[in-house]
Amino acid sequence: MSKRKSNSASENPKKRVRPAEELAHNGADADDPLLKRLPNQGEAVSDAGIVESITLKNFMCHSLLGPFNFGSNVNFVVGNNGSGKSAILTALIVALGGNAQATNRGSSLKGFVKEGESSADVSITLRNKGRDAYKPDVYGPAIIVDLRITREGLRTYKLRGKSGQIVSTKKEELLSILDNFNIQVNNPVSVLTQEMSKYFLHSKGEGDKYKFFMKATQLEQMREDFVYIKTTRHVTEDKVGKHSECLKDLKRKYLEKEDRYKSLSSLDEMHTKLEQLQKQMAWALVRSFSISSLRFQCVEGAENKYKQIQEQLEGITQQVRELQPKCAELKAELKYEKYYLRAWGFLHNPETVKLLKMDELMNVIFLTNFYFYIYLSSISQKTGAESQARKERMEQIQAELEDDSLILHTIKCPPCSVFRKDSRSNRLRRFGEHMPALLAAIEEAHKRGQFKRKPRGPLGYLISPKDPEYALAIEVCLKGLLLAFTCDNYDDERVLQHLMAKMIPGNRRHTIITSQFIPHIHNTTKRAVRHPEYPSVLQALEIEDPVVANCLIDQKAIESILLIKNRTEARRVMQGRNPPPNCNHAFSKEGDQIFNNRSYTAEQTRANYFTGDVEEEIRHLQREIENQRAQATRFQQQMRKLDDDIKQNEGLLRRALVEQKTAKVKILTSYKPVTSVSKATEISPERLEVRRTARSIDSEINRLKVKISTQQEQQGDREEVVRQYHEALENYRNLAQQMKSLNTFIKSLDSVMNDRLQVYAELRRFLSARCKYYFDSMLAQRGYTGSMNFDHKNETLSITVQPGKGSNTSLSDMRTLSGGERSFSTVCFVLSLWAITEAPFRCLDEFDVYMDMVNRRISMDMMLKVAAGQRYRQFIFLTPQTINLPEDKIICILRLKDPDRGQNTIQRGEDEDQ
Repeated sequence: MSKRKSNSASENPKKRVRPAEELAHNGADADDPLLKRLPNQGEAVSDAGIVESITLKNFMCHSLLGPFNFGSNVNFVVGNNGSGKSAILTALIVALGGNAQATNRGSSLKGFVKEGESSADVSITLRNKGRDAYKPDVYGPAIIVDLRITREGLRTYKLRGKSGQIVSTKKEELLSILDNFNIQVNNPVSVLTQEMSKYFLHSKGEGDKYKFFMKATQLEQMREDFVYIKTTRHVTEDKVGKHSECLKDLKRKYLEKEDRYKSLSSLDEMHTKLEQLQKQMAWALVRSFSISSLRFQCVEGAENKYKQIQEQLEGITQQVRELQPKCAELKAELKYEKYYLRAWGFLHNPETVKLLKMDELMNVIFLTNFYFYIYLSSISQKTGAESQARKERMEQIQAELEDDSLILHTIKCPPCSVFRKDSRSNRLRRFGEHMPALLAAIEEAHKRGQFKRKPRGPLGYLISPKDPEYALAIEVCLKGLLLAFTCDNYDDERVLQHLMAKMIPGNRRHTIITSQFIPHIHNTTKRAVRHPEYPSVLQALEIEDPVVANCLIDQKAIESILLIKNRTEARRVMQGRNPPPNCNHAFSKEGDQIFNNRSYTAEQTRANYFTGDVEEEIRHLQREIENQRAQATRFQQQMRKLDDDIKQNEGLLRRALVEQKTAKVKILTSYKPVTSVSKATEISPERLEVRRTARSIDSEINRLKVKISTQQEQQGDREEVVRQYHEALENYRNLAQQMKSLNTFIKSLDSVMNDRLQVYAELRRFLSARCKYYFDSMLAQRGYTGSMNFDHKNETLSITVQPGKGSNTSLSDMRTLSGGERSFSTVCFVLSLWAITEAPFRCLDEFDVYMDMVNRRISMDMMLKVAAGQRYRQFIFLTPQTINLPEDKIICILRLKDPDRGQNTIQRGEDEDQ
């Protein structure tokens, strides 16, 4: 078991209150507190934690023992050797978390499994009543601890409530229960086995008795805790020592980084000084020249001429830049438009299409798409309403071409059927060339009674937008639902799936939504969006069939989706402070999806299912292509003119560059004082009066630049220096704070440990005195006298006993007593320890061994008197000898049958058996 801390009654008001201790605290004086201890008379004393029953299966050498039902106060377990007494005690220790060594019956758990069996089971029921009850609302009035030990030595727990339900399987929960009840099965004063009694009580060594006293009173546990705390303190001190060295290193690094950080300020000062010197240098150069007004006018005229040439040159250069991309664009557009028109015209010629195989026709369609996208990308860069409209119409026609190619590839029909007039004008075929045949098959199956309710679909064919501008938005919103079917029941669904598999080639299938058909549209008043300006998707659709409407409501919640034509307005409505209630999201007419915190742009650019006549679109595109050809001719003429302009401009550019160089040379050589004034004004707009010469200032500038460069090389990157400084400062402060906290902790620990050690010494002295007192009281019951001497320094306990009163013989060591006298003295020692420790139950194995009848009777009377004064505790005595007691309701005697390796049973006798 893990170490558990115990609290005194003063620290935990919910713990048991011992009446005798209350009297002692109140100053009461009694000759024999042990014998006169008051029973519970009305005070709220809890008996939670006592053992109600125990059952063993395949444990040690017993196939089945139990269930044993124990009384709440005194219990005698009587039986000959081998009947199972020790097995009961061992099972109690192991099931309540004790280790195998504590039982002195084996070195490992697997030794407790009966030979030939795979596992052993122990079940213990603990009382869970009163104010000390543990989670009574979860476990109820009793807690059942089920232990299983496997042949491999594994131990598993099941913690059950009174009703038998499993509450937990964790060992930690069992430890919490034992802590709450203050159950200590490894404490010999709670559970004293034969081997433990021989080792501690009958041992010849006085050190063993002292260890027994320390272990029983948990002073040994306290001492071990103090040793652990002391070790922890030493470890902490060592850590502080190591950190002290690290702190010195961190402080040194921090000071180094601080010096580099501070040097940045001096570098800033040098940069400022350099800027001032450069300003002085500029005006010093101006001052060094003497310039006449006439010369200044000539220079001004030269500057004006230079500016004119420069402006001319820039204009020509800009015109060339504008014309070059336009020429390249027109050439590329004309080339790919020519390729696209040639492929498109070939594809729409029925005579040529008939000559092609399926794969050849698909290649032509692919090339048409390829040239179209290149052409479309070229005109997409144009601006203006006309080019935008042409672009949109081309995209629509291309989408139709893609649909045709998809249909052609799917049904593998003759190529010329792609361009049949009925496939272009029949709206149903937009949902697939197989759709008319599929709907006809559905109708025929319905007439034959194969469907309970006729399926509906495709859903997109059964609806239409009231406003054509919303066509794209509705298609993007509904997506795959447009091609879906809906059935009333799963039988109809299976029939429809069979028809689809038969009518639709390949592995393509349409989605089937199965939901009971209702003859009226759902009532969406409470959850539908209501907006004064914009309709919902449900409001924007013409839907005659309630089944179709209900399907879209169930699958897409179209009553909660708004349609707003303008995407900017849609964002304002949805992403403002007060979005419309019951509105999930909205769609613009371009198909953009807008939520209250985000939006998505539609990939689809045109409506595929809710469009008009494709034939008219194709004719319009053909007219547009003719216009494009005419425009291409005009562009070619313009390009030839632009080529001439480019050649002319290139000549002008070369002459202008020559004139520019010549003008610059004249200005720089002839009018150097005025280009210096201009430069000085750029450097320092405010004119400075400089007394120093330009040469002196230049020398200082050079020296300062060298100094700045050297310092920059030493320091490195400025941001890196700042980062390293702050990092070093933070590391130093953190470790210094940790050191401060550790030192404070050590000081506090020293103070607490000193106080605790004083309390420990006082508690040890107090418990020793009480143990002596109770031991003398117990011996007096037999007319014995004795002494108990504690040597805490050498950790020994010597016990001397003198049988009989008035004897002139000196006190003798317990080793010189007879077996019965020594057993009686041992019982007195155990009862003394019982009086100074707390536990819900006490177990004593073969307490009366080696006792004569007189000592046995006196010992039993003493134990019964103690038990009578402690009704809130449970006592379990194991003995191989016969028990003959007078009638008493607090006594429960469990008699075990003689050993029978096949099966052991129990006979319980109470007052009648006594």
